[in-house]
Amino acid sequence: GSGKSTLFHIIGGLTSPTEGVVKVAGKDLGAMSDAQRTAMRRTQVGFVFQRFNLLPTLTAAENIEIARHIAGNRKNQDKEFEDVLKLLGIRNRLHHKPYALSGGEQQRVAIARALVGEPGCVLMDEPTGNLDADNAASVQALLLELNASVNTSFVIVTHDLTMAQKMGTVYRIDHGRLSRER
Repeated sequence: GSGKSTLFHIIGGLTSPTEGVVKVAGKDLGAMSDAQRTAMRRTQVGFVFQRFNLLPTLTAAENIEIARHIAGNRKNQDKEFEDVLKLLGIRNRLHHKPYALSGGEQQRVAIARALVGEPGCVLMDEPTGNLDADNAASVQALLLELNASVNTSFVIVTHDLTMAQKMGTVYRIDHGRLSRER
């Protein structure tokens, strides 16, 4: 009820702002048509949803590849992305369908899918919310490592105060008001 999901959807161009100005990559989202926001999402924003949203009939590799195709990034084996797959620890699980992957592996596939288009920003909604404590700690460490190694900003919406404490900049939403904590 604080507005975090609404903010997530507005920043990601999924919902138009009703007032004010919201800019992504220097462009005012409120001035864009639905088609323009869709085009912006394809190239500028990656998403990692709490429930992973992997397509169940596709393998992990196909889930990632479809995102690459949608983003228009047709590099099949670029070195940087291979390094990300290695860091994510899922290279040996790419031929499995989501039901054959653990929650942590599904989250890693969702992160790879979000990064494959080389967006300037990746929005994550409770990226550890559906994970056990060990997988949550692993994903948190992974996100910190990715943030240091790829040229992408991560905006993480979370109730997990342990995770928030590890982030460089923290904002709190309380009763619809956004305030910077640090």
